[in-house]
This record gives sequence, structure tokens and C-alpha cells, in this order.
Amino acid sequence: MDFQRLLNGSTLYNLHSHTQFCDGRDTMDAFARAAVAAGFTHYGFSPHSPTPFRTSCNMGREAVPAYLAEVDRIRSVYGPTRFLASMEIDYLGPEWGPDSPYFRSLPLDYRIGSVHFIPDQDGNYVDIDGSPESFIRKMHSNFRDDIRYVVETFYEHSIAMVRAGGLDIIGHLDKIGHNASHFAPGIEDEPWYTALAHELIRAVAEAGITAEINTKAYERCGRMFPSQALLPLVRELGIPLVVNSDAHYPDRINSGCPEGLALIS
Repeated sequence: MDFQRLLNGSTLYNLHSHTQFCDGRDTMDAFARAAVAAGFTHYGFSPHSPTPFRTSCNMGREAVPAYLAEVDRIRSVYGPTRFLASMEIDYLGPEWGPDSPYFRSLPLDYRIGSVHFIPDQDGNYVDIDGSPESFIRKMHSNFRDDIRYVVETFYEHSIAMVRAGGLDIIGHLDKIGHNASHFAPGIEDEPWYTALAHELIRAVAEAGITAEINTKAYERCGRMFPSQALLPLVRELGIPLVVNSDAHYPDRINSGCPEGLALIS
């Protein structure tokens, strides 16, 4: 999708958000009303996709028809904001991701691809996207304190997802850096880490995929994804960018977005 053409220069939009269908903290209707009240031109719903296993964050496959019906209802009720249907689709290896036939068959306006789970050394998928405190506990209990394994696996899966295709936007492409830095301070400055992040960015450029400036953590932690250290390469390679708040609360639909837009203006 050509997001620049879709958005037509708008600075009031959000294409990444979560509601009651996954781990969001309010209804789609509440988010829609907030978007209209704020004068948004475009608003995208992107629940965490179904996965082959049950999680506390992902929507169930049985809920997908109701989710799509709610998008249609909101479109018929609210305006002039343009509401879009998406999913943030988890990549779980070659058999499950944005390129899977199931996700390609859904009537989505666009697809966000993200890595939230990676296999531990025994092959069991573990959520690495939670709070730093949760991440550190899982480093001890699931990953044998091997931070290099975790980081390398995250980037390997992210690159494989990009090369497999099926996604329009890559979600928070260096999110692992935030949690990894709490376990191993300074890790994002290490040459091997930078090399992995650069390899992913080059893969995104080669695939012609849009990257998001994800501002969810900006007000709380003062950082965005990708980090400002990686942004020069993103821009040098001409990767299309959108700014998304990854909102889980209606009052945060534009959180950090003005600052994110300033980085790419």
C-alpha cells in the first residue's frame, strides 16, 4: 500500500492500535469516537492476530468475523475519519505469519508484521515483548540468561518475516533493543547488535516495506522504535515511514506522534 498517497500529507492519523479484541483497554467504538473528536483523517484498527496457541494478548480466530463486522459498523456511523481494518500479525516461523494463506484471505486494508514471540533453546515460543521486568524474569527462566541468543533470534525471525512478505508495515522493528538494554545495559551500542539491526533495515528496504516510527514508549521512556541511532540508515535507504502511537487507550491515540513526525519532517 502507498501510505503516503493514502494519508496525503495528513499529520493526524494512527495506523496501529489495540482494542477489546486483544490487549487494548477500551472498545473500538471508544477509540473511534476519540479519533473523530481529535480530527483524525485516518484511523487503523490492528488487533494482535490469532496465533496457533492461546495467549493473553492475541485475539482468537473465532473473534475475527465480529472484529471485521465492527469495523464496518464504525465506518457506517462515524465520519469524516476514514477507518481501516488491519491486524498486527505475529511471525512464528515459516508456517505462521503475514504471508500465511489465512491472513492473505482476510479482507484487510493493510497488514502489520511484528515479532513478539521467539522460540527458546528448546523450541517453545515465548513472549519477549512485555515489560522489562517480565523480560528479565524470562531471561532467567526460559532463555538461560543468553541475551545474545535472544537478540539474534529476534532479528533472524524479523528478517525472515520481511523476506517472506505479506506485510505492508513492519512493526517496532528494533523493539528487542529496549528490553535487552534493561538486561544488558549498553547492548545496543555493541557492534554485533548494530550489525543485526542494520541487516534488518536493509532487508526492509529491499522488500519495499513501510516502517513505522512507533511512539508508544516515548512519553514513558523517551525512546521510539526504531531508535534515533538507527533512523539515519532508515532514511538513507529511502524506506517509507509512517508514525504510529500503537495506542492501547483512547486518550493515547496521538501520544508521541508530534515528536515522531518532527523526526521525519
